[in-house]
Amino acid sequence: QVQLVESGGGLVQAGGSLRLSCAASGRSLSSNAMGWFRQAPGKEREFVAAINWSGENTYYADSAKGRFTISRDNAKNTVYLQMNSLKPEDTAVYYCSAALARVIVTTKAAYKYWGQGTQVTVSS
Repeated sequence: QVQLVESGGGLVQAGGSLRLSCAASGRSLSSNAMGWFRQAPGKEREFVAAINWSGENTYYADSAKGRFTISRDNAKNTVYLQMNSLKPEDTAVYYCSAALARVIVTTKAAYKYWGQGTQVTVSS
């Protein structure tokens, strides 16, 4: 049974930074693409960023480009999301997810495993 546990969320002022971590347990996810999604109150869960199995390729939603960086450490079975220049509209619960594919995928349906989420709140 794969478990994903996110950490690193919190309250930050606009313009600040946070680094989210997602630690996987149960089995190695070094052959799986990983992704980050977010869900704001009253909105659907949306794609933020994804990384392929090796970490060589990444992809970002337009809202995240230039501000967020996804990375992974397969030796630690962990994926990260560095978020800089945060804006109030980035406020959401952020979810880590693992796909069955090795290559980058961006749709929720392509991801099999999900964490419980970590709250990110950006004040203006």
